Amino acid sequence: MSGITPSQYSSYHSKVARSRATSEPAWIRYALTTIALSFLALFLFVPLAAVFTEALRKGFDTYITALIDPDALSAVKLTFIAALIAVPLNLVFGVAAAWAIAKFEFKGKSILITLIDLPFAVSPVIAGLIYVLIFGLQGWFGSALVDNDIKVIFAIPGIVLATIFVTFPFVARELIPLMQAQGKDEEEAGLVLGASGWQILWRITLPNVKWGLLYGVILTNARAMGEFGAVSVVSGHIRGMTNTLPLHVEILYNEYNYAAAFAVASLLALLALVTLALKTFVEWQVARNASHNEAA
Repeated sequence: MSGITPSQYSSYHSKVARSRATSEPAWIRYALTTIALSFLALFLFVPLAAVFTEALRKGFDTYITALIDPDALSAVKLTFIAALIAVPLNLVFGVAAAWAIAKFEFKGKSILITLIDLPFAVSPVIAGLIYVLIFGLQGWFGSALVDNDIKVIFAIPGIVLATIFVTFPFVARELIPLMQAQGKDEEEAGLVLGASGWQILWRITLPNVKWGLLYGVILTNARAMGEFGAVSVVSGHIRGMTNTLPLHVEILYNEYNYAAAFAVASLLALLALVTLALKTFVEWQVARNASHNEAA
């Protein structure tokens, strides 16, 4: 062992321990791999293939006709409107909440963390019913809204509110552990050098968490476009007016218009695939940056 430093000796033994921990018999590795791939094929690849197969079963012309139908275009438009409003608002909230929780100590911090997790614990349908209870005709503010000719439930504002509620944890939940792991040293150094709070946020904090921030935005957008439960309760299912893409698929399917239903569903599937590709890219960038930091 002459010429070997203690650190090299420790590194050698850790590598040996890791190799022993992962050196399972070949049949076990093959069995686990087969089970995982079979599960993916049964619950992911087969349903995904079925969506596109059913969508194109009656030909490409029928597929395009279903997509350019005025009700379908209205559903696409409303879906994007809800996402374009909900995602930026949740982005601002997520950054502010994560920054406050990770960088500062204050009363009510644990309560804020609990409230951020609330949409994960509450059923989306219950969330929609809460908005009906508050803004519905018989709700707390129903009469005041009617007197001022303001529509929330069975209108776009209710859909946007429901979408915001079910999606607001994602950005914050991605940024909180990341900011906590990075600590406060760089922000405190910037403060000592005379940087203002906004300068610290824009030039130090956000650049350090940009990939986590993008990851949270991707998840938020995916949930906003695919949300069904809460939006279904507050939308009223008014065709061509308050139906998002998932609700439009449900209506077409209930009318036994399967080709059109699967055609519209294929749009959501394509959005899911694009989201998955972006998610994979962001994860790759995060892993790449982590490896570079370790090498440095």
